[in-house]
Amino acid sequence: MAEIPRYRAEPEDFRVDEIALYDPTGSGGHTFLRIEKRLLTSDGVARQLAAAAGVPARDVGYAGRKDRAAVTTQWMSVPDLDPREALKLEFKGVRILEAIRHPHKLRTGQLRGNRFVIRIRGVGEELEAKAREALRVIMAVGMPNRFGAQRFGHGGRNAAGGRELLAGRRVARDRRKARFLLSALQSEVFNRVLDDRPLPLDAVEEGEVAQVVESGGLFVVEDAGVENERAKAFEISATGPIFGTKMKAPLGVPAEREAQIFASMEIPLAEDLVPPRGIRLAGTRRPFRVRPQEMSLVREEGTLQLEFGLPPGSYATVLLEELFGELQEGGG
Repeated sequence: MAEIPRYRAEPEDFRVDEIALYDPTGSGGHTFLRIEKRLLTSDGVARQLAAAAGVPARDVGYAGRKDRAAVTTQWMSVPDLDPREALKLEFKGVRILEAIRHPHKLRTGQLRGNRFVIRIRGVGEELEAKAREALRVIMAVGMPNRFGAQRFGHGGRNAAGGRELLAGRRVARDRRKARFLLSALQSEVFNRVLDDRPLPLDAVEEGEVAQVVESGGLFVVEDAGVENERAKAFEISATGPIFGTKMKAPLGVPAEREAQIFASMEIPLAEDLVPPRGIRLAGTRRPFRVRPQEMSLVREEGTLQLEFGLPPGSYATVLLEELFGELQEGGG
């Protein structure tokens, strides 16, 4: 039996560097910290920073959660913390790399993307050839922009928790956690719509909501013949639902397809959706595909090393699955 390739054999095999949306200004009531963490969650680091600064954990801001079993860098914001004191903080598995003042808290989604350096061990010549061919296709038509398994928690409990909140069977006491659970449910619905969509990634159909890749603008496809030329050129991409009260809805057959999936998953349509008290659930659209940026795949010292960038919210593990199929996580 062929050996299954391994990733994350060591935390250093999976490196993620956040690409900031903007630079801190150097003045203001919050301090932006660029931190490096190893074998820790972003939430865990945020709680440690909050305790050190003497502020509630909810007051610590960050743009996105980064992998635990990895070495990652990202920005976090803490109110009322002297940058000079911040640089003196010491936590196991954490280094404070920079500390700069800024007027506002860092909010979820305020990042340009992430840059990955990943080593895969145990890849033979035949699998490497298949991975390179899969990569050639991905660079031409994109990779599925589905949410990775880590989004949903063990046994899908994160999405299940979101469903309990949405149905009113659970109270949203911790708003940050509630938003995370509801986001997991939104992700589950998106993945289902993507899985059930009968068209190729580089195609659109009449009634679908498409996104202009360069600007992010959304529009409903009226002439599929014309717009498919733009889709082939990667100028636009079809999108799926991140359900919410203000989500732009498709028309025609795509709308019927989404409505059937919503009904089967007990998700109200926008006009009937009532978010849990204190939680804003506007919704949006997410492209069905993305294309890795500045991609390289090289063999180095008995491993395959991948370097690439992805937009916010896209998963490196999904790319690995598309390239290598089954993977073993950890030392093995």
